[in-house]
Amino acid sequence: MTFCAIDFGTSNSAVALPHGERMRLAPVEGDHLTLPTAIFFNNDENTREYGRAALASYIDGFDGRLMRSMKSILGSPLAETTTDLGDGTGIAYTDVIAQFLRHLKQKAETCAGAPIGRAVLGRPVFFVDDDPRADQLAETQLEAAARSVGFTDVHFQYEPIAAAFDYESRQTDERLVLVADIGGGTSDFSLVRVGPQRMRELSRKGDVLAHHGVHVAGTDYDRRVELSSIMPAFGYRALDPEGRELPNRIYFDLATWHLINTVYTPKRLGELKLMRHLYVDARQFERLLSVVEQRFGHALMARAEEAKIGVAAGGQTLIDLNDVEEDLQLAFDAAQLIEASVDDTARIVDAARETVRLAGIAPREVGALYFTGGSTGLAFLSGALADAFPDAQPVFGDRLASVATGLGIHAQRLFG
Repeated sequence: MTFCAIDFGTSNSAVALPHGERMRLAPVEGDHLTLPTAIFFNNDENTREYGRAALASYIDGFDGRLMRSMKSILGSPLAETTTDLGDGTGIAYTDVIAQFLRHLKQKAETCAGAPIGRAVLGRPVFFVDDDPRADQLAETQLEAAARSVGFTDVHFQYEPIAAAFDYESRQTDERLVLVADIGGGTSDFSLVRVGPQRMRELSRKGDVLAHHGVHVAGTDYDRRVELSSIMPAFGYRALDPEGRELPNRIYFDLATWHLINTVYTPKRLGELKLMRHLYVDARQFERLLSVVEQRFGHALMARAEEAKIGVAAGGQTLIDLNDVEEDLQLAFDAAQLIEASVDDTARIVDAARETVRLAGIAPREVGALYFTGGSTGLAFLSGALADAFPDAQPVFGDRLASVATGLGIHAQRLFG
């Protein structure tokens, strides 16, 4: 029996396995070393698909239930509830997480050629902001899911600290590094003292000067894109004949991954049809009705994410909504993204500053700012963080693999 390290991410996941005296990432979908954190319950073919295959089946129009961003519900009341799979059956959200972990475990065992019983799992600094009890509950739920699929020895490590281990493995001298791990669900920061001599120590508690985080990250930017640049074409913030803003709950739910399916119920559809008279622009209502009746909610979110990625480094793109209405395309550029998400960016930068403040050091003492996580590909966001620490050297790790690699280093020290 061997061991592994799992980066169970909001958007993408990965597994590290021992390879001689080092760790390496295991292929988890074909030759890919990362797997989109997604499950599709395919009702047409009575199958369960994961990662890219799950997204492809959903886009291809198979009937079923797509689940993404499962990590974000840990610690919330929703985690212990049951969700409808669209075929008359239901499943607990925590069981969905367990099934995804089982899939990762099976892929890793195939690669290792041996059963895996011990694991280090990454966790954000805070699963839930400003609620220690809910935060601990989230870790307990994730551990229970891991044990339910056969992991008998489970340890946790903070994801930004794991990223610091990955950064440290390439350093030749000691320095103070602020790790910015900005993924799909959380933005986490750790101020860590790293160096080649310190790598030899199993316990690094004394080298972690502070850590802090906020539950704001990539999926929040997707939501901002959808609400600011897509939903207005469907009536969001439009006025009714009396000059009042249209009810907005349906738009907020369609822009939140784990709430999209709640819009498709017969009751919600019936409520929407009763609102037809409120829409001055009938086209907006017909588009919205089409999204609900055809269950295009996840597709809209995918378009928002694609648009965000398309303008991440600056520039512009077109959001193609031809599935909803022929020739419906919306222009979108980096300036719109920056404006729509200014509050989220400010919260993330404030969290970075607070991390350094908690450590009791001056911002100028930070030697390096190490970026990891998919959302650090947003140039304006990484730029805003770099501006907050002008004396620190910006260093970009592997956005999707640094945390998994660092968790592997920690697992090697624990179990190797």
